[in-house]
Amino acid sequence: MVRVTVWNENRHEKKNPLVAEIYPDGIHGAIAGFLTEAGYEVGTATLDEPEHGLTDDILHNTDVLIWWGHLAHGEVTDEVVQKVQQRVLDGMGLIVLHSGHFSKIFKVLMGTSCDLKWREVGETERLWVVAPSHPIVEGIGEFIELDKEEMYGEHFDIPAPDELIFTSWFEGGEVFRSGCTFTRGNGKVFYFRPGHETYPTYYNKDIQRVIVNAVKWAQPVDRIRPVYGNAQPLETIRMK
Repeated sequence: MVRVTVWNENRHEKKNPLVAEIYPDGIHGAIAGFLTEAGYEVGTATLDEPEHGLTDDILHNTDVLIWWGHLAHGEVTDEVVQKVQQRVLDGMGLIVLHSGHFSKIFKVLMGTSCDLKWREVGETERLWVVAPSHPIVEGIGEFIELDKEEMYGEHFDIPAPDELIFTSWFEGGEVFRSGCTFTRGNGKVFYFRPGHETYPTYYNKDIQRVIVNAVKWAQPVDRIRPVYGNAQPLETIRMK
């Protein structure tokens, strides 16, 4: 069984009554709920737990880590970021959601600012599927339409993705690369844009389906990480 850990700051839920009303069990609780229904073994972790809930034991028993952050990116310790980065390089999958684009772990893995344009007025978003044969969009139609979402607009300062899965259009006219895959070491990374905390985005069945599919896609491949450094020859080398 694929083991998933859903990480969330869990700060908006404590400070904003509207967020607490929409997500009474936290954003992490909502995501964990539909992943559990999909048959995954799911745990949660939050910022204010010791080691942000990401102890060595939890990380080494996580196949796919889901990350949602916004208010407190800077409070995540560099030590935990380094541990998560190493686990990704060793093969753990990572799914970064919405404002997690500015998280320390995503910036470290991308090597860029990961900055973008944004506007929060509750406008329509239409996520167009631009890779219809990709397993992440299995069961999804031509597009997903969200009645109210925060706008993210180009330019999105990330490396060119390995695969572009979704391109969003917003009511105000902007477009955005909203579903991007990357490979880092042995690990697979998926960035998925929707999920502003004051909208019930994670109750949308298509959004849930994408995340469920992404966990399946991002799970580790059953092989050891390549060996690096000085290597002995496989064949006899004639000295010249």
